[in-house]
Amino acid sequence: MSIRNLQPRFFVLLLFIIAAGVLRITAAGDITPFSNFSPVGAMALFGGACFADRWKGYVFPLLTLFLSDAIMMQTVYKAYSNGFMFSGWYWAYIGFAASVLIGQLLIKKMSAGRIVAACVLAAVVHWLIADFGTFMSDFSYDITTGKPFTRDLSGLMRCYALGLPFLKNTLLANLVFSGIFFGLFAWMEKKIPALAVR
Repeated sequence: MSIRNLQPRFFVLLLFIIAAGVLRITAAGDITPFSNFSPVGAMALFGGACFADRWKGYVFPLLTLFLSDAIMMQTVYKAYSNGFMFSGWYWAYIGFAASVLIGQLLIKKMSAGRIVAACVLAAVVHWLIADFGTFMSDFSYDITTGKPFTRDLSGLMRCYALGLPFLKNTLLANLVFSGIFFGLFAWMEKKIPALAVR
């Protein structure tokens, strides 16, 4: 592929993805009530919905997530790193990839209703997958008691219950950042015809 054949849309989309990664790093270190208030969910939905090639919708957001994780694990969250990444990172990445898929399936045509529905579904799916991974971890424990979760349905439900505040912040972040990303990009498409899908 020559430089001449590269589309302006691709570069603008990539710029949005990189901006989300930078925003995530600069917001790192916040504690509750802002934990999980990050643009990564919106980045996944945006990448899934807007890249014409499906594989790009996964590769560029996942690569940005990985690079931002790598930076944060060696700086802000060094105490929580397990080597290069955090323990159970792959569960979070599976949830993130699911969000990309949700963006591809639900936001085939941009509308407020579709974007809101995708934000809600992505937050819930990510919570279910990531918290299941937390529960399955050898180091998981109930922060209110300091004891490990019981290895049964009751323990899993307790793990999910403790994750509800994070789910709320993930959902709010998805809505806020998706509004910014999709709204700004839709405005840019109207102003710059070259950004439209051909």
